[in-house]
Amino acid sequence: MKVPVPVPICSIMLVLPLLLAVLQTVTAQKNGIHVYSLTVDSRVSSRFAHTVITSRVVNRADEAQEAIFDMELPKKAFITNFSMIIDGVTYPGNIKEKAAAQEQYSAAVARGESAGLVKATGRKTERFQVSVNVAPAAKVTFELVYEELLKRRLGVYELLLKVRPQQLVKHLQMDIHIFEPQGIRFLETESTFMTNELADALTVSQNETKAHILFKPTLSQQQKSSGQQDKALDGNFIVRYDVNRTLSGGSIQIENGYFVHYFAPEGLATMPKNVVFVIDKSGSMSGRKIEQTREALIKILSDLSPKDQFNLITFSSETTQWKPSLVPASPENVNKAKSYAAGIQAAGGTNINDAMLMAVNLLESNNQAELLPEGSISFIMLLTDGDPTVGETNPTSIQKNVREAIGGQYSLFCLGFGFDVSYAFLEKLALDNGGLARRIYEDSDSALQLQDFYQEVSNPMLTTVAFQYPSNAVEEVTQDNFRLLFKGSEMVVAGKLRDKSPDVLSARVSGKMYMQNITFQTESNVAKQEEEFQSPKYIFHNFMERLWAYLTIQQQLEQMVSASEADSQAFKTRALNLSLKYNFVTPLTSMVITKPEGQEQSQVAEKPVEDAIVHNAPPIFDVGVAGSPDILGQQGPPGDPHDFPSYSFRLRSSGDSAFSPPVVLEPRQVELYDTETQNKARIITEPTSASIQASPVLLTLPGPSNDTLCVDIKHSQGPMNLLSDPDQGIEVNGQYDTKKAGFHWIKVTFKNPQVQVLASPEHVVVTRNQRNSAYKWKETLFLVLPGLKMTMDKTGLLLLSDPDKVTIGLLSLDDPGKGLLLLLRDTDHFSSHVNGTLGQFYQDVSWEMTEVADDSQRTLRVQEKDFSVTRKLKMDYQEGLPGTEISCWSVEL
Repeated sequence: MKVPVPVPICSIMLVLPLLLAVLQTVTAQKNGIHVYSLTVDSRVSSRFAHTVITSRVVNRADEAQEAIFDMELPKKAFITNFSMIIDGVTYPGNIKEKAAAQEQYSAAVARGESAGLVKATGRKTERFQVSVNVAPAAKVTFELVYEELLKRRLGVYELLLKVRPQQLVKHLQMDIHIFEPQGIRFLETESTFMTNELADALTVSQNETKAHILFKPTLSQQQKSSGQQDKALDGNFIVRYDVNRTLSGGSIQIENGYFVHYFAPEGLATMPKNVVFVIDKSGSMSGRKIEQTREALIKILSDLSPKDQFNLITFSSETTQWKPSLVPASPENVNKAKSYAAGIQAAGGTNINDAMLMAVNLLESNNQAELLPEGSISFIMLLTDGDPTVGETNPTSIQKNVREAIGGQYSLFCLGFGFDVSYAFLEKLALDNGGLARRIYEDSDSALQLQDFYQEVSNPMLTTVAFQYPSNAVEEVTQDNFRLLFKGSEMVVAGKLRDKSPDVLSARVSGKMYMQNITFQTESNVAKQEEEFQSPKYIFHNFMERLWAYLTIQQQLEQMVSASEADSQAFKTRALNLSLKYNFVTPLTSMVITKPEGQEQSQVAEKPVEDAIVHNAPPIFDVGVAGSPDILGQQGPPGDPHDFPSYSFRLRSSGDSAFSPPVVLEPRQVELYDTETQNKARIITEPTSASIQASPVLLTLPGPSNDTLCVDIKHSQGPMNLLSDPDQGIEVNGQYDTKKAGFHWIKVTFKNPQVQVLASPEHVVVTRNQRNSAYKWKETLFLVLPGLKMTMDKTGLLLLSDPDKVTIGLLSLDDPGKGLLLLLRDTDHFSSHVNGTLGQFYQDVSWEMTEVADDSQRTLRVQEKDFSVTRKLKMDYQEGLPGTEISCWSVEL
C-alpha cells in the first residue's frame, strides 16, 4: 500500500516536563540552497535539557541566494548560544542587557535594515529566525543552543523537538540521551511523521538509569516514507517519561559544587478541597466558548471527590451564586450542579471585581461558620475571556481588592480564554494569591485544556511545604517554601555547596497533610554523587550550576510580578546579572547577531512575554529563497495538540489524494464461494459508490474459513458494551447513530497499559493518568507505549495494536453525515472469556445446515442463538480510504 504523505510538521518530543524544540530550516533546493546535514542533539541530565541544533547548507546556484534558519523552541527555554560559520569565519550571537542591545537594534532600523526577533507562535513555542546571503558554492553552518529545566506535569516529563528540513537531507539525525539517577520508571515515544518504513530508522534503548533514542533515516527511507522522491519528513517526535520515586524526602543530586533536590513523594492521600468556580458568562463568551465551558465544567464536576465541597458563581454585568453556601460533592448535588451548568447562557458585560469578592466572601462566611472541614484546603478557579467592563474596571484596583479580601488564606487560579483578556492582569491576580494563571486557546480542544488544568490542581497532597538544609553546608538556595504540592507535580530546590561543606548533605522537608503534620528526612553523599555525574560521557557536564541559574532566574522573574516596586527592582537586578553571566536570552536580555560585512549588521533576538501574543498576528511566511512558490509556510490557527500551529501550503498535483479521480466501479460478475457447502453463486452486480454502503462493523469470524461478518445495527440502543475481554484487558463501548449509519462515539479501554481512547467524529482523545492528548483525524500519529502501539495515517485510519492483542481499528469517513466505523483484526487473540454485543461472535459460533436453495442466505448460531445472515457487497475500509468492495455475510442487530 502506498504510504500517504505526512502532514508538513516534523518534531521530536521527550517526556520530561515539557521541553519542546523545533527546528525549521527553510530552503528551496531547486533555487540553489541545499541542506546537506541537519542534526539535533539533546542531552537530558537530571531533568535539565541541553539541546543543540545544527544545520549545514550549501548554495549550489550560480548566484548569491538567501538561506533562512528558522526554528521553534519552548517558551520556558532560554537560548544560550547562536552562531553562523560562513567560509570558515564564525559570526556569533552576543547576549547583552536589553537596553544596550536595543541601541544597536534602533541603529539598524534607522539604516533601513530589518531585525530578527523571536516571535511567539504556538501555545508553548517561540520562533527564532535568521537569514543570511550565501555566495555561490559557499557553505554555512547554523548552530543554535538552548536549555530548559523540564517540569513534571500530571506525572510525566516531556521533551519535544521539531525538525522541518523542507527537503530530503543526506545526513538527518536526532540523538537524545537521558540520564536519571533515580531510575527511569517508564518511557514512551510518539511521532506525527513516523511510518513503518521510518520505524526501522528509530532505535530506543534503555536500562535502569539511562535511555538513548536515535533517529537516523537514510535518503531511501525518507523517500519511501513520503512516497515521493522529493518530499521531506515533516512532523513531531515525542519522548515522555517519569522516574522512580518512593514515599521519602526526595532525591538530592550533586554535581560540580551545586545540588538539586527533587521532591514528589508517592503514596500520599489527597486532601479534601473546597472549591468555588467563578465562570464568565458575558456576551463575549457566546457561541463555541460557552459551549466548551459548559462541557468542561460538567466533566470537572464529575471528577469531584465525595469529600470535597463546592459552589458555582456566574457573572456578566451581575453576579449569581448557585447555592447560598458550599455544598458537599454528593451525587445528588453534583447532578444538580451539572443541570445548572448546562443552562448557563452568555450575555451582558464583565464584572470581575464583584464576582471575585463574592467568591472570597463565600469561602470566608463558610470558614467563620466552621463549615469547612478541618484539614481541607480552599481555592477559587476563575475563568474569563475579557477585561473588566462593568463595576470596578481598573485592573490594579481589582488586584488590590482581591488580594486584601483573600489575605493569604486561599489560592486563586486564573484561566484566560482566548486573546481578548490581559494575561498580565490574570497572572498577577493569581501570583498575588498563591496560584497559577493559564491561557486557554480557542480551538476544538478548549474543553480538554480546561479539564487538564483542573486535573493539575485538583489533587492537593501537602500544604505549607518547607525545605531545610544545614546552614554550614549550602548557600544561595532557590525558593524553599511552597504553598501546595499537587499529585503528579514536583517541587525543585537548588543551591550551591559551601567550600567546607560536610561530606553528607542532609535535608528536612516538612508539610501538612490531611489532619496531620509530616516531616521527611533525606541525605546524600557528596563524593558519591559527584562521581556519578562525572563518569558518563553522554551527559552535558557542569549542568547543575546552569540548572541552578536557570531556576533562580525563572523564580526571580515570577517574583517580580507580585513584589513591591523596591523588591521587584532587586529581583530584576539579580535575574539580569545571572542572565548575563550564564549567557541566557531572557525577558531582560537580548542577543545581537552579527553578520558578514555588507549584510545587515545587527539583528536582535528578544524573548517575548506571554501577554505580547496577539490574536490576529500577521502571517509568518517561511520563505527560504525568494521566488520559491512551492515552499510557502504560513502560521495557522492554534489547535495542534502538540502546540505547533504552523503549517505549510503547497500547490497540489494530480497525484495528491485530494485531487485523486473518483473510483469508477465497472459492472461485473462476483463469485461467492461457501467453504462448508462447496456451493458457488454468481451475482451480476452494477455497483456504484453510492449504492455500496460501508458496514459500521467488520468482523473476521473464527475458524478456518475466515468468513467476514458485516454487522448492521438497525436500532439505536444507547451506550453499548461492544466487546470485553478480561484476559486481553480490553473493553470497547460505543453509541450507535442510526441516522449516520455509524457510531456517535467509541471508547476503547486498555487495562495494561492503563489507556483510554475516546473517538468522536471531531477528534480522538487519548487519556493516560488523567492526562489528555487530543488528535484530529487524518493527523499522522505513531505512538509507542509499553504494551500498545497507536498509529493513524492520512486516511484517518486509527489502529490500536500489540503483537499479543487484538488489533482495533477506528475510522472517520470524509462524509460529515457519517458516523465512525469499527474494525477488528488479529481476532484469534480473543480469549474464551470475550463477551459483548460484538464479542459474542467469537464464542461458540457455527453455521446451521439449511435446505434453502438460495446460497446467499444462511443461519449463524452464536451461543445457542440463531442469526439470519445474507450475502451482500459492502465497502471494506480495513486499509483506510478509499476502501475496497468485499462480499460478506451481513447480520442485523
